[in-house]
Amino acid sequence: MFKVATDPFVGKLAVFRVHQGKAAGNTQVFIGHNKKSIKLGHVFHLQGKEHREADAIIAGDIGAVAKIEEIHTNDVLHDDHSLDSVHLRPLNFPTPMYGLAIIPKARGDETKISGALTKLMEEDPTFKWHTDRQTHELVINGLGELHLRLVLERLKNRGIQVDTKPPKIAYRETILVQAEGHHRHKKQTGGAGQFGEVFLRVEPLERGKGFEFANEVFGGTIPGQYIPAVEKGVRELLDIGIVAGYPVQDVKVIVYDGKHHPVDSKEVAFKSAGKFAFRDAFLKAKPVLLEPIVNMEVTIPEHNVGAITGDLSGKRGRIQATDVLPGGMAQVKAQAPLSEVMQYQSQLKSVTGGQGSFVMELSHYEPVPPQVQQHITAQYKPKAEEE
Repeated sequence: MFKVATDPFVGKLAVFRVHQGKAAGNTQVFIGHNKKSIKLGHVFHLQGKEHREADAIIAGDIGAVAKIEEIHTNDVLHDDHSLDSVHLRPLNFPTPMYGLAIIPKARGDETKISGALTKLMEEDPTFKWHTDRQTHELVINGLGELHLRLVLERLKNRGIQVDTKPPKIAYRETILVQAEGHHRHKKQTGGAGQFGEVFLRVEPLERGKGFEFANEVFGGTIPGQYIPAVEKGVRELLDIGIVAGYPVQDVKVIVYDGKHHPVDSKEVAFKSAGKFAFRDAFLKAKPVLLEPIVNMEVTIPEHNVGAITGDLSGKRGRIQATDVLPGGMAQVKAQAPLSEVMQYQSQLKSVTGGQGSFVMELSHYEPVPPQVQQHITAQYKPKAEEE
């Protein structure tokens, strides 16, 4: 299967090429290594918008089959389990990095928009969508402004109209040095109280390592049954962030000491103590914001190379190579912060008179410059105070 589409009359349509034997109607076949067979039903020859039913599609020909939800792009269909191991070589599609946040105009469209976007994503491997847990935005990603404009037009054809805006940048928080933190949670009411005290240490990890939690408590200063509560308290801050409200990554937390009370110690007490001890240590460990850096390949007329390289350098970009292409064109390869090139399509169009194009994909995360971090954290403080 090399293409999946949604036809307004026949529904899901999977287009395939026969490499061996023939594909006939009402044939039982297997998808990949699945043990359960499916029935092809009717097979079609495609001729423009017309679907002409065929008795069989022979080797070398292209055909289509309709209304089989189990079939997806790159699936291999066969009628013998001896061919279970036959797979297509994965295609290397560019990563869609140009994004828009979308908001349905009509109430009630929220429920059907996800279904429509999922169908569009299945039809187009360079289109993605997701709901950002951090910003609560519905974000669609494609290869450029024109690509997403076509996606929005296809949504409109399905009766869904949306407003768009630039999505928020997915920054991350991490630390640069080792530090220690401590918190004592003590709460006394009329009945039983709450008590838990935690000492922990945070250490930076290599970029991309995520999060690690270690228990180095000896002598039972924190009973073993309360260690998971400490970790739970720490993990509560991983998603919501500490300095600017962005997820925390590349941090190791080591709990090494604490205190408990034989009567008043409870899981809720150690969860709270772990959470605030982590916050205490994190703020002492030189916290920084990480920003996504993208690889860019910009194809432009050769006479625009100077203007483009200068413009990218002004966006904190790093030029890596410039190659001359046939037909008076050139290609500039660079790395730049995603926040600086979110709206690059319109800027490139303006500089090149519409003759330029670009693709970009996520490369890695890097610390933001101090002045940028100050601006971002200053915007977050009022929100943190409200909470």
